[in-house]
Amino acid sequence: MTAQTTDGTIPPVTDVAGDLESAAGEPVAGEPLADAAPPAGRRCFGDGDPVYERYHDTEWGVRPEPTVDERELLERLALEGFQSGLAWIIVLRKREAFRAAFADFAPDVVAGFGPDDVERLLADPGIVRNRRKIEATIRNAQALVALRAEGGRLWDVLERYRPEPRATPPASYAEVPTDTPESITLAKELKRLGFTFVGPVTTYATMQAVGLVDDHLATCPVRAA
Repeated sequence: MTAQTTDGTIPPVTDVAGDLESAAGEPVAGEPLADAAPPAGRRCFGDGDPVYERYHDTEWGVRPEPTVDERELLERLALEGFQSGLAWIIVLRKREAFRAAFADFAPDVVAGFGPDDVERLLADPGIVRNRRKIEATIRNAQALVALRAEGGRLWDVLERYRPEPRATPPASYAEVPTDTPESITLAKELKRLGFTFVGPVTTYATMQAVGLVDDHLATCPVRAA
């Protein structure tokens, strides 16, 4: 979730099917200003929207429950890719539709999706209908399955690029990077392994989401807890 890159509004985004995702200038509850430090006791982001608050409080920065197929890691990586160019809350509000459309992100199932599935997904108004992102999710499921077949795990790949913990927590989003040397190297490694649509910004957002870095702001109640 690249919250630090938003400006407090949902941008006008038209997907490949021609659907307007949201109106220009519409305020988004919970979206942080790019460089703002929230008042003490307020969340880093999410205040004012129950969906956003729940995600911030219970998921962002928390390692997914380990499973044999690593479906939750595939979901996190896929949703960060779908979020590219959009406000994160758009993706969160579509999350259940994404899960239904992508077989709950079961890697072995998604890896078997073919051209008919791509067309089905492009016709699904419940998700972000972008061909590159849909095809990338399928390819990433195939890469994850291939990695597992070789005895590897996606979590182990991600964890190899875990940065050293910050000496002090960030005071505002001006202090939170959009990418890091570690995320740049991780992006290269994932591409070598067959993953796609995994640039350094997406990989850093994934690292934030799954707890490889802690970018909760210093005043955030989650950090205090």
